[in-house]
Amino acid sequence: MIPAPAILLRGLALVALLVAWAVLAHQGSSGNGNPDVSVALAMAPFLALAVILLWRVGNPLWIAVGGLAVVGVLAWFWPELRQNVAKLFYVQHLGTNLALAALFGRTLFGNHEALVTQFAKLAHGGVISSAKTRYTRQVTIAWSIFFVANALVSTALFWLASPAAWSIFANLLSTPLLGLMFVIEHLCRYYILPPGDRSSVADTIRAYRASSALKRSETLPKQS
Repeated sequence: MIPAPAILLRGLALVALLVAWAVLAHQGSSGNGNPDVSVALAMAPFLALAVILLWRVGNPLWIAVGGLAVVGVLAWFWPELRQNVAKLFYVQHLGTNLALAALFGRTLFGNHEALVTQFAKLAHGGVISSAKTRYTRQVTIAWSIFFVANALVSTALFWLASPAAWSIFANLLSTPLLGLMFVIEHLCRYYILPPGDRSSVADTIRAYRASSALKRSETLPKQS
């Protein structure tokens, strides 16, 4: 099925944004980019997280105070941040991979259901076969290992190799490696599982959106 023009344009825009981000991050980490632009780029995810946390507070006064505090701290440390651009990107890359490893890995212990198993149940109406349950658990393990390995390789390159070598791995190869992981898992899924047990990422996204919409509708106050 050919995607709609709007969906295709959004996809192309996202790819262009990711490529631009990777190139600018690589230049900054290698010491060839504008320091101010590089710091702003490296701090963007942290600032986005701060905005989300402040927004959840709900109190306008605390949002204003917290926002001013974040701006003040950032302005105070800006000269030092300009001197440690590569370390900023390293912390960002390391933190992202460790957070994702924890997100997948923590569901493998105790009474938790493996994260990919949860995604599969969303795509199949809450019911999957025992074969798919075993497979999705193995995929959850594989993703956990992938993110831990990324963090380890990133750390080794950052401290033992040149900034440029580390940046090539962290900023230019991370997204292609992530895509390769998806492709490998997709091929394994079609090789191991029967047709009735297969589901795509798009199926999971659609099911997740439907589930979220249902939950929101159930939590809305009933009108008399």
